[in-house]
Amino acid sequence: LAGAFCIPLYVPYVLTGRWIFGRSLCKLWLVVDYLLCTSSVFNIVLISYDRFLSVTRAVAYRAQQGNTRQAVLKMVMVWVLAFLLYGPAIISWEYISGQSIIPSGECYAEFFYNWYFLMTASTLEFFTPFISVMFFNLSIYLNIQKRTKMRLDVLHEVHNQSFTEEMERSPEAKLSLKCCKWEQKESAETLDLSKSKAQAAASTSSLDAKDLLETSSESSRKPKCCNKKSCKTSASTLSSEKRVKIVPQSTTQHFRLSRDKKVAKSLAIIVGIFGICWAPYTLLMIIRAGCHGQCISEFWYETSFWLLWINSAVNPVLYPLCHSSFRRAFIKLLCPKKLKIQPHYALQN
Repeated sequence: LAGAFCIPLYVPYVLTGRWIFGRSLCKLWLVVDYLLCTSSVFNIVLISYDRFLSVTRAVAYRAQQGNTRQAVLKMVMVWVLAFLLYGPAIISWEYISGQSIIPSGECYAEFFYNWYFLMTASTLEFFTPFISVMFFNLSIYLNIQKRTKMRLDVLHEVHNQSFTEEMERSPEAKLSLKCCKWEQKESAETLDLSKSKAQAAASTSSLDAKDLLETSSESSRKPKCCNKKSCKTSASTLSSEKRVKIVPQSTTQHFRLSRDKKVAKSLAIIVGIFGICWAPYTLLMIIRAGCHGQCISEFWYETSFWLLWINSAVNPVLYPLCHSSFRRAFIKLLCPKKLKIQPHYALQN
């Protein structure tokens, strides 16, 4: 809309220095221009708030995703508020004040040099939205950091307890644990026997026979046990089984965290470009109104004015680059046939 209506009317005005389209079209041009720029800012706030809810209140957000009526109401409210901020003032300022201060051949708003009105409007149009978007973006980032830390702590705790839990629950695990204990006991007994070889040599043959019977009966009572290698293998197998149970959950969490990081990154880019495009114009407009255009060069004011339209040109490209959902929406609007053909190709592949 800015490229189709606002810029074509403004270019001759800049080149000739004179508005040649009449007073009525001048007011319409001003209303549309202020409306488009303000609605662009409010839409950035709305989208940022939507992303904020999708990350910080995921369950409630998913429950409301099918509510098209609420989404349409929010978008309509953005345009209504954007119009109410400047539209009534542009249309009725001269009637309320009783006279017009705009000379013939010029086209700008009646409040162009009213510092109080511009300061109030700029607070609602730039400073409040900018702070809000910064808050949403920072909240998303901190939420992601917190969830990343919690995820790492949970995975570390589960990894440490996995083997112990399987030992307590699995009968095979208990048997393998008994095997390990028997082997440790057997090695200790062997060490004690080697130390008492001298005493065994001095003993009588009847005592040796008795010892053999006792050893034989002890061996019959001891269950058939695995060796150290099989004990380690059993522990490794149980740990692997536990990891297999953890992998799907951790993969899902990793995917969600990766998605949320992309959301935070895209919001940071949007906030940065929004600030670069809007801050110069807002500050120069307030200063220009305070000194009645005497302290700000016309060149710098004109440059800051064009930055606003550059932001309107960048946003339709920026959102599809940052969000896959926007890419699908743009394809659905601009190339509906391509969207219908894509699943057919996917099936063939």
